[in-house]
Amino acid sequence: MANKIYEKIKKFIKKNYKDIIFYIIMLVLLIVVTYPLPYFIYTGGGTIDLENRIELESNEKGSYNLAYVRQLNATIPTYLLSLIIDKWEVESIYNSTIDDTENQKDIEEREKLYLEEANSNAIINAYKLAGKKVDIKSNDYKVIYVNKESDTNIKVGDTLLSVNGISVNNNSEYKEYLSTLKTEENLKVKVRRDGKEIECYAKLKEIDGEKIIGLYLVNIYDYDVSPEIKLKFKSNESGPSGGFMLSLAIYDRLVSEDLTKGRKIVGTGTIDADGKVGEIGGVKYKVMGAAKDKADIFFVPKENYDEALKTKEKYNYKIDIIKVETLEEAVNYLKKTS
Repeated sequence: MANKIYEKIKKFIKKNYKDIIFYIIMLVLLIVVTYPLPYFIYTGGGTIDLENRIELESNEKGSYNLAYVRQLNATIPTYLLSLIIDKWEVESIYNSTIDDTENQKDIEEREKLYLEEANSNAIINAYKLAGKKVDIKSNDYKVIYVNKESDTNIKVGDTLLSVNGISVNNNSEYKEYLSTLKTEENLKVKVRRDGKEIECYAKLKEIDGEKIIGLYLVNIYDYDVSPEIKLKFKSNESGPSGGFMLSLAIYDRLVSEDLTKGRKIVGTGTIDADGKVGEIGGVKYKVMGAAKDKADIFFVPKENYDEALKTKEKYNYKIDIIKVETLEEAVNYLKKTS
């Protein structure tokens, strides 16, 4: 019986050996092309027009745009290409800042909270600067990260309500209260999770002279503004780095003057509750994307200015790199230039 099977297989191989070799080669090529390597490849991305992200009447002849970085998962072909393509840069996945104790849900929740904070800060700053009605009703302190050295059952996404019965009204009061407590003290922390108030525990620790629970928080406001505004971001869009440009785009829709003056304006940077523009990562790739999409102006936080300028000079881009520290600075620049 075994001999008969062996002879059939042998006969089949002899008859179809060319096809078999072809499929083997294709399988090997498929593995070579798709096998993931432990690297990311970063390069210039592109721009996203904020026109369709903001529901508010506009008279702009130009446009406001976000810049983004393109990230590729390295394979053997893309890794080899990165050795000869000047604008592709390789980074080991082991250099990633992601905490290996976190799960993907925590990471995604944090990025969504960053976007929510950026959006609320952007709206409030734009309306205040434009002299429009802003009524801040309350604010929530959301947990975006729990240090892996922490001793607590608090989770990413929780809203911090009180510590030992003391209400948390702002970040400075929260830190000041913790400073009055004893290190290693067990704290009763009330949070809101999934719409319910629950009591959690946390042990107070001292790191670099500061008493902490090990929570990183963002402040998200509940507010009313007039005229009414709605934002429409896609489900896969997240993070804080578009806050400044969003605020600038909203401001332009609230005033009668068209600050774009027909220009394509691109930029990046976070924005805080006081209108200050904050540092971001990957600025050289964002400059590459803005230049590729023929932007006229690229706004950049002061901390990233030198890197952005070097990128422009290296590739001889025809784009104005403008350093800004606040939303108001950017507005004043656009008002006096054309």
